[in-house]
Amino acid sequence: MGEKTSFQLGVVGALFLSVASSVSIVINNKALMRNPGFPFATTLTSWHLMLTYVTLHVALKLNLFENKPIDMKTVVLFGILNDISIGFLNLSLGFNSIGFYQMTKLAIIPFTVLLETIFSKKQFSRNVKLSLLILLLGVGIASITDLQLNFVGTILSLLAILTTCVGQILTNTIQKRLNISSTQLLYQSAPLQAGILIVTGPLVDQFLTKKNVFAHIYSYVVLGFILLSCLIAVSVNFTTFLVIGKTSPVTYQVLGHLKTCLVLGFGYTLLHDPFTLRNIVGILLAIVGMGLYSYFCRPETKKEHHGDHSSISQIHVLAIYILVISSSIMYKTIHKLTHNPKYYLV
Repeated sequence: MGEKTSFQLGVVGALFLSVASSVSIVINNKALMRNPGFPFATTLTSWHLMLTYVTLHVALKLNLFENKPIDMKTVVLFGILNDISIGFLNLSLGFNSIGFYQMTKLAIIPFTVLLETIFSKKQFSRNVKLSLLILLLGVGIASITDLQLNFVGTILSLLAILTTCVGQILTNTIQKRLNISSTQLLYQSAPLQAGILIVTGPLVDQFLTKKNVFAHIYSYVVLGFILLSCLIAVSVNFTTFLVIGKTSPVTYQVLGHLKTCLVLGFGYTLLHDPFTLRNIVGILLAIVGMGLYSYFCRPETKKEHHGDHSSISQIHVLAIYILVISSSIMYKTIHKLTHNPKYYLV
């Protein structure tokens, strides 16, 4: 009984820390990109991961956790897939309206449910699906303002959804199958992810913003916001792996939409963003959906302990296919857009 209570407290603590750190970093980064004008999101992510690895390395030296080696094939697959997901999400934001980008993020939940049903043989009850529908409807009402479509942006959004879903499912299945902690997985994967983004981040950012991150003027205000962003990101990265490992990718996405509602509220309070009756109705509806999801998920969580062991290998195969195809598409898309300025929509 004590072990169960301890686990539940750990989950609650992870959820709370995830919400607090994620909302904090969004507000900080919005202020960074709006006032000092630092639009280099992908490069900033590489700095986040680099500081996360350094922090974990110090923690390892202090014997705060035990390192558990993971086979290089899994680390490389996982790291590259997550980096490609970050790249596609940023490209999707660059080539779509804010409304369509929000729609992309909403689509991650139903797509994750579909993938887990097919590959992990996981069953979602009608009540859980209904609660997710209410949640998505609420967040959609609160956050989506316009839906301007274009072919390139739509393709990038679909790839962002696919890579994000598979990456998060892998985060969960790798931890459970290899019996490793979120800290151990993050410590093994962060250096590769940071290294790739340090090289590719400035290129992606220059492509999207037409600005050079190395030519940017770094005032004390900009440096202060960047440092604060990196420090908060250590907690964000840690709790992301922790929440997905202890719960599920779908629960993590539900939590993400709670953060969206909180960010809308804080944006209105701190940054004086416009706030309408539609925002309020949408947020309230989303909160109802989250409450119902939490209520209906409890009995189902008790049932799912030992899934089909073949599901992890199926997810790995799917991830490899997605990795090859999406890398090729990303390269061809950037090459085409670079040589055909008329397709560039930002």
